[in-house]
Amino acid sequence: MASRLVGYLAQDEPALLELPVRVAVASTARMRGLARAAAARAADTVIEELGLTAVAARPLARLSGGQRRLACVAAALVADRPLLILDEPTAGLDPVARRAVWAALGRRRTEAGATVVLVTHNVLEAEMLLDRVAVLDRGRVIACDSPGRLKAAVSDQVRLDLVWRSEPPMHDPVVSELATRARVSGRRWSARLPHAEAREKLGRLTTGAAFAALDDFTLATPSLEDVYLALGGVADDLERV
Repeated sequence: MASRLVGYLAQDEPALLELPVRVAVASTARMRGLARAAAARAADTVIEELGLTAVAARPLARLSGGQRRLACVAAALVADRPLLILDEPTAGLDPVARRAVWAALGRRRTEAGATVVLVTHNVLEAEMLLDRVAVLDRGRVIACDSPGRLKAAVSDQVRLDLVWRSEPPMHDPVVSELATRARVSGRRWSARLPHAEAREKLGRLTTGAAFAALDDFTLATPSLEDVYLALGGVADDLERV
């Protein structure tokens, strides 16, 4: 009975690996109660929807990692289920395939009224697709609300991102002060600052000697990643939605 109500995508689908894409998707539709002809039509529809037609006759084991993940998404989405539970459906996908999955999920939410329970590290994905977000840190829910309300919790701040060409000029007073507050990832620095302070510091950086050392810079409004950090999240898992 559950198979007729739930579409589930795990992080790995070893049972499907030896099957051609069309067979894997159509067989899933059959297990969900569709007759043979209806299952074949449903499989072809979702395969085309996700851009898999060219590899539909190829076994999943012979596909690239992204294509294989996309084929597993197709099996999860076939024969519209009222509840979709998807564990990182876009992991390993290129931007075109990722947007195809987002569009497919959006259609099922808005046109079919499906409930989508999504696990993701992608903050843009969460903001685009979800009505409510649960933020987890080490298995503990530290916040649960709509994306807009969660971001409002840090609305008095913006994120200043700096990308240095090589080594940042630590002799510059603005740079040395930001170094104590920024989150460093390689050449990228990210700091959450009040609006006025962020504008002031960026203005001094872009009009002073440090500008020559910058490769890129942005000011961004709060994201769900900023919410996670503002709430004290420290684990590797950014969020589970």
